[in-house]
Amino acid sequence: MEIVLLEDVKSLGKKGQIVKVNDGYARNFILPKKLGVEATAKNLNDLKLQKANEEKIASEQLAAAKELAEKIGQLCVTLSMKAGENGKAFGSISSKEISAAAADQLQLEIDKKKMVLPEPLKTFGTHQVPIKLHRDVTAKLAVKIVEA
Repeated sequence: MEIVLLEDVKSLGKKGQIVKVNDGYARNFILPKKLGVEATAKNLNDLKLQKANEEKIASEQLAAAKELAEKIGQLCVTLSMKAGENGKAFGSISSKEISAAAADQLQLEIDKKKMVLPEPLKTFGTHQVPIKLHRDVTAKLAVKIVEA
């Protein structure tokens, strides 16, 4: 019996794949647990339409992420930090503070978890902070740190 998998099944295949299995395995395991459906013409057509819809949505999300990345690349967020002796920075700026400042100054909601900041910023000046908007799109936000 041929089955169209609706979910990943260990040692059988990935979602959307058409696999050939024994009738008993399909009737007693795959079909009752809704892991797959029988590979009829209607089900194959539904699968094709579903894949086309998913691809369309993914391309729209990619286009939106590229547009947002272009917008973010032209913006700059300014944060102030206290300075200790000899002009040395006192404290640090984290992704949470950058996200809050972007919302405050630019009216732009950026999730702090999407910022790729290996460690908090501890020096004055302008820093480029990478923001992962999509699997294929990374924007760079300019963060200017000045003395308070």
